[in-house]
This record gives sequence, C-alpha cells and structure tokens, in this order.
Amino acid sequence: MKIAVFGAGAIGGYLGARLAAAGEQVSFIARGANLAAIRANGLRLLLEDGGEIVAKDARACGSAAEAGPQDAVLLTLKAHQVTPVAAEIAALCGDSATLVTMQNGIPWWYFQKHGGPYEGTPVRTADPDGSIARLIDPARIVGSVVFPAAMLVAPGVVQVVEGNRFTLGELDGAATPRVQALAAALVRAGFKAPITRDIRGEIWVKLWGNLSFNPISALTHATLEDICRFAPTRELAAEMMREAQAVAGKLGVGLRVSLERRIAGAEKVGAHKTSMLQDVEQGRPIEIEALLGSAIELGELTQTPTPCMRSVYACARLLAQTLDRAKGRLRVQGA
Repeated sequence: MKIAVFGAGAIGGYLGARLAAAGEQVSFIARGANLAAIRANGLRLLLEDGGEIVAKDARACGSAAEAGPQDAVLLTLKAHQVTPVAAEIAALCGDSATLVTMQNGIPWWYFQKHGGPYEGTPVRTADPDGSIARLIDPARIVGSVVFPAAMLVAPGVVQVVEGNRFTLGELDGAATPRVQALAAALVRAGFKAPITRDIRGEIWVKLWGNLSFNPISALTHATLEDICRFAPTRELAAEMMREAQAVAGKLGVGLRVSLERRIAGAEKVGAHKTSMLQDVEQGRPIEIEALLGSAIELGELTQTPTPCMRSVYACARLLAQTLDRAKGRLRVQGA
C-alpha cells in the first residue's frame, strides 16, 4: 500500500517507521530540519524496549506534489496546522485515496455523517473559516484515535514512550473494505488497530483526559503522575471531566470507562510530559482550541455549563498569547 504520512513528527514518525519496516511504500511529508534529517539518515525510531527501527527506504518529501498520488494519507499534523495545508492535503488524496485523520480533540468533520439533530454543524474551533470542510470531501475520511505517547527528540528521531493502539472508524460506523485494509496494514506493522462503529465515542474517551491533563500540565509544568497524585489538581481535572461528560451525554455519547479509571490510566503513564507541556517548553503553538476550546464550543451548542473548563481555558489561552508575543518558551530547570 502506498501511504503518505503528512507530518513526520512524533506520531507520524512512529507510524511511518513501523509501516515502512513492514513493507508498505511510505512517504513522509515533512519540513525544515526534520525533512533534511530524514532524507539524510532515514526516520529513526527508538522503541520502548531499547531497540530501534531505521526507516531508510521511506521517501522524504517536502510537498504533496513531490509525494504524488497515494492509496492512503495519514494526517498526523496537529489540529491547528491543518487549515494552512488543506488544499495540499486534498491534492495529495487525488481521486481515490483514503484520508485518516489523527488529530487530538473534536475534529472538523464531527457532525458530518452524524445523523443526529446537529447534522452538518461546523466545528469552528477546528475549522475557523470553513476551508477544511470545503476542500476535503468527507467521503474520503476515516477517523482515528491515537492512544500511544511518543516524542520527537531530535530531527528525524522519535522516541516511543508507551502504547501501540490506533482505533479506526468510518464516520457512519460502517465496516468498509477500506477501513479493514487500513487496520490490516497497521496490524502487520505491529500496532493494535481495532475498528469501531462509534468513532465519536472513542474520540471522547481520549479527549476526556486530554482536555484536562494537557492544559493543567502546561500551566503547572507537572507530569501526568504529579497532577494525579496532587489532590487539588486531581480534583480540578475530575471536575473538568465531569463537565465534559455532561456535554458528551447531550450529544448521545456514553463514555465507556469510569472517571476514576480514566484518571488512574493517566497516572499509570507515569512521569510523562503531555504534548501541550512539551510544546510550551519548545516554544511551539499549543493545541488549546482543539483540546479544550472545542469541548467548550460543544457545551455552548448543547447549552451545557462548563465553568471549570472555561477558567482553565482562559489561563491557558493567556499563556499561549504571552509566549507567542515574546516568541519564547517556558521550562522549569533545577538550580
């Protein structure tokens, strides 16, 4: 299968390296130092057990035009990075490629093929000007929920932290040949790739923790285990999650795990820095709209109060604005 990985960061590198090692024809679409490193040395993947995979045969491309038509495109950019390249993504898909969206948060397509009372409602936090929805045909989309944690530790070098599950699902819940083929390719590469008939429910399970732990970690510079073991932040995360659970319930989504089990799962990951904290430390834009703004937007849509979520959102937005104005980064270092 010809597979393009659009965004060769932590998750894109993890996926692409293992898929290439399993014999798929992988093209990484990357930029800057990352692109140069992959072209020179391949994508180097450092595994949990101390081993490594080097994807030397994968192509490294600076544009969709260079990559050419694909059978599947794994969209592994962050949510706020999609709008500027939406036209390029559409061109990469050509006539028949499947687009697998792997963004955190509520996706722009959430209410497409939804079938409920909000059918077709745009999600403005994910697609502010509506350009993504205009350029990308929802018929091409297969949703995915990314559960592993990984870090881009140097250009062209990805460290796996934990996990190997990527849940897949058609927007309408159908078990189509294309989603089965995608799942089979991921399984051959060593991943778990369950197919769900309720991709939105899976999105909420992941978002449920992300919308609380990520911004709290960005504001406090604490790891997951620290947040969960400090009673005040554990309760703050739990209250944000209760508000989110109420929003999800208004949309007909029942979360399949208990709140305490979800928090325990985060604590079990250990001294891991969330992606948002990593972005603050590296001076990169944070995913506050995708992870928290989107849930607040759906709270407004369903007339569900979200006071704790709004308070944390306000603080995280101000932090993001302050760092952006200063073109700076923020990191706690020992004396």
